[in-house]
Amino acid sequence: MTDPSVWTRQRPEPRRRAPGVDQYVAVALAVADTEGLDAVSMRRVAGDLGSGTATLYRYITNRDELVDLMIDAAQGEDALPESSQGWRADLAAVAHSLRATLLRHPWLAAELAGRPSLGPNSLRRSEAALRAAVTLTPDITRAAQALGAVRAFVLGSVADQQADRRAEQRSGLTKEQWQHSLGPYITKVLAAGEHPMLARRVHEADEPDPDVDFTFGLECLLDGLATRFDR
Repeated sequence: MTDPSVWTRQRPEPRRRAPGVDQYVAVALAVADTEGLDAVSMRRVAGDLGSGTATLYRYITNRDELVDLMIDAAQGEDALPESSQGWRADLAAVAHSLRATLLRHPWLAAELAGRPSLGPNSLRRSEAALRAAVTLTPDITRAAQALGAVRAFVLGSVADQQADRRAEQRSGLTKEQWQHSLGPYITKVLAAGEHPMLARRVHEADEPDPDVDFTFGLECLLDGLATRFDR
């Protein structure tokens, strides 16, 4: 659980030409984005900046605190979506903004799936999202539930897309190459005639790109919210 002092503690000013908290966090973000969150350690971050680990500990207490700072920094990279005075457009903007952040930082979705981050950027982002949701319903409980549904959809969609990326990295095959390699097996399975719907999916269905799939799924979710709240 996040120690609230991470957001309230006064940190020493960096010595002349020495890195400060923002630089340590930026390096940690770069490591996590390219190598995964497990690659982030206090020693690694300090070393990448040419700083002693003891110096880093002057500003950041431990790795958990560093991760909290990374999460909040990532949440503050983009401008908050502006209100359009329409709930549908506002919630769609919230969803697209969150998705962009998660795709830019592949490790972040897992960190946001549990208890909420309470840093200043995260709180501002949550406030903007709730402001969008209350234009759908003034009931704050229902607004939070609607926002939770949107957030869950984004997290699930991004998880699928990132799983494809990891599979490509592990196998060295693109999705198209992997599908081609399975061709003989799938042809044999479908020839047996036991999976007619799968056969239609293979032979007739298009393969939309992830952006198209995301927009379609989000529109379906927003349609459902409109029906639920009779708007």
